[in-house]
Amino acid sequence: MKKFYRKLGGYLSTAAIALAWLAAGSAWAGQQGQPPANPSSPKQVPGSSPGSPPAPTADSSKTKSAPQSPGPYEVEKKISPQAAEELFRSVDEILKFASQDTSLPIHEEVKRRLVNRDEVVAFIRKHMDEDEDAQRLRRSELVLKKFGLLPRNFDLQTFLIALLREQVAGYYDPKAKTVNLLDWIEPEQQKPVLAHELTHALQDQSFGLEKYMKAGDADLGASQKEPTLDDIANDEASTAHQAVVEGQAMVVLIDYELQPTHQSVIDSPQIVEALKAGMLVGTADSVEFHNAPLYIKEALTFPYRYGLDFEAELLTRMGKEKAYAGVFKNPPRTTREIMEPTAYLSGEKLPPMRMPDFKNDFKSYDKFDVGAVGEFDAAILIDQYAGDEVSKRLYPHWRGGYYYAARPKGDAAAPLAVMYVSRWSNPEKASEFAFVYAKGLTKRYQRVHDVADEGKNVKPANYTLETLTGQHTWLTEDGPVFIEVKGDTVLVSESLDQNRAGDISR
Repeated sequence: MKKFYRKLGGYLSTAAIALAWLAAGSAWAGQQGQPPANPSSPKQVPGSSPGSPPAPTADSSKTKSAPQSPGPYEVEKKISPQAAEELFRSVDEILKFASQDTSLPIHEEVKRRLVNRDEVVAFIRKHMDEDEDAQRLRRSELVLKKFGLLPRNFDLQTFLIALLREQVAGYYDPKAKTVNLLDWIEPEQQKPVLAHELTHALQDQSFGLEKYMKAGDADLGASQKEPTLDDIANDEASTAHQAVVEGQAMVVLIDYELQPTHQSVIDSPQIVEALKAGMLVGTADSVEFHNAPLYIKEALTFPYRYGLDFEAELLTRMGKEKAYAGVFKNPPRTTREIMEPTAYLSGEKLPPMRMPDFKNDFKSYDKFDVGAVGEFDAAILIDQYAGDEVSKRLYPHWRGGYYYAARPKGDAAAPLAVMYVSRWSNPEKASEFAFVYAKGLTKRYQRVHDVADEGKNVKPANYTLETLTGQHTWLTEDGPVFIEVKGDTVLVSESLDQNRAGDISR
């Protein structure tokens, strides 16, 4: 996804991948309101945490749960040849349903292929091992760690492969124009996810998924030129597009499940909310997903959860044509437009942000990475530093942001230096965010010392004001952290030398 670094979710968008918690979510949704439309679809997600579905009963062996990964010494059960034939036959029927539900026409038959789990892992690894992708993922990992969104000792690539091996429940490959069916999941459990994946096939036939998903996908970190305002403005486009693609497919999945009850997403908001909650919980055996850091959980589920809300809002207010074909022709460009559909529908235009002279301001540094920090990123940062309640209150006031990461020339071992600029709806909200960011420093660094400005008293780094104004500096084991609030804008620099931070501030 196009967050601090967008490639985290990019492997899912390369081939529209459905994850196991889609089945978990639809199972949970069925328990919270109407029963699932397909009687044979998953009915329970075992679990006992507060707010989760009921734990299995003595009769639960008769129900079907979401797909599970085998243990290290278990032999994975395969579906029978007869079940595989049934699954292949269902493709055409479900494709017709998806076409009727979206009004996207069927231009050609969708090819289908049965794959095993190792083939799925090989597909994912192939994309991760490509030179460009591997370099982007590594830069992503270091920037996320710098902002405290991943633990310092976390191996992102290894974790993602294990996570996706556990979670993948089906995928459509736009290069091969093929829907890939899984040989370890029974047909009735795959059909709702198949409705999701075949929506991607229809999107691809009408608009070309690869081209649509590559919008704004320039690697600003690898580019020789310095970023411009337009580059930053376009940096979230592919994340917003991915949310459209997955949001539409989520609507079709739910409508398919609700088909026998003659209900749909539009008139079943409680089902939508239950399904989104189920996604974040996952299945009881989703060990990798449960152990994932907050950022990864949120980033992987963002296009499905927020995309679903976005599409449901468009369907309710604008109708089917605008919600499907229309949003491909006039797509959103930012995570703000996805998270707050009114911003998209009203044609909101945020004023451009001031950009420093990167070439001169960072002349003693080598560029490492650069990109937009969107509303979603800001929401997760605030959640990580101050909790979900503060995040929900503050993130809607985001009005723009970007980061620039660099290293001192000739010193590859030096801590990664970052400049982060964000703009807010008013000076008060900017000051609140500055306080939250400052509060998070003690969670990210082992040693944090607040440096008093001349004529001011020294305060400990964990002081509990609700706002932060003016200029403040802290010393850490990775160098100085400088935060300045100027009106509605917050400037942060980390591990930059003091003079450089001051020059950028001016």
